[in-house]
Amino acid sequence: MESSATEFLRGTLKTIVLKLLAEEGRMYGYEITQAVRDRTRGHITLTFGALYPVLHKLEQDGLLVTESQEVDGRLRKYYSLTPTGSQAAVQKVSDFEQFMEAMRALLLPPAQPGLAY
Repeated sequence: MESSATEFLRGTLKTIVLKLLAEEGRMYGYEITQAVRDRTRGHITLTFGALYPVLHKLEQDGLLVTESQEVDGRLRKYYSLTPTGSQAAVQKVSDFEQFMEAMRALLLPPAQPGLAY
């Protein structure tokens, strides 16, 4: 991933994780990385080194709970939202949508008086 893309991703990781868990209910780390890769058609790749600190921070903040389950002889840690996490997911997505609208307004060329688009 390019450095500017990494910067953008760093600022949106919590929103991405909360949104995915709001939609999917519960997921484990690898599943989250694959969902991001698949949904973005490979344009965004999450590393475990970036993902797990975010998951741990969201858990510390009371937004996630974990549940361990044995799968094929290995312990897998699943993450899901708490009620507070569900509220935070809605708020974070709304905040990000507003931010994207503001960015679009900045990036589009200014309207010219008298010209119709």
